[in-house]
Amino acid sequence: MALSDTTVRQVRITGNDYTVGDTDGLALNVTARGGKNWRFRYYWAGVQKRMSLGSYRQISLKEARARRDEARALVAQGINPYEHHKQQRGWNITRLQTSMWSHFPNFP
Repeated sequence: MALSDTTVRQVRITGNDYTVGDTDGLALNVTARGGKNWRFRYYWAGVQKRMSLGSYRQISLKEARARRDEARALVAQGINPYEHHKQQRGWNITRLQTSMWSHFPNFP
């Protein structure tokens, strides 16, 4: 069953972690304390994998579905979306460090 924004806002806190599924591997993980996090489930090399897409506070249902679609496209191309995301994040950190060192060349 596809989720609606109203359904996501109204999920109940049960005292236990649980998952509410959307479609095509997207799911909302609800924690015992009421946290809501988007997860994408996919298969890589025959093993089910999960990756976080962010929290509901920061990412709407529409945005989570867009991120899921991007990740599904990567899987279809034979690219592990989690590893791809990790590489992209690492590249940004390296670029930031390089930029920072260019401004402070004498910093130990």
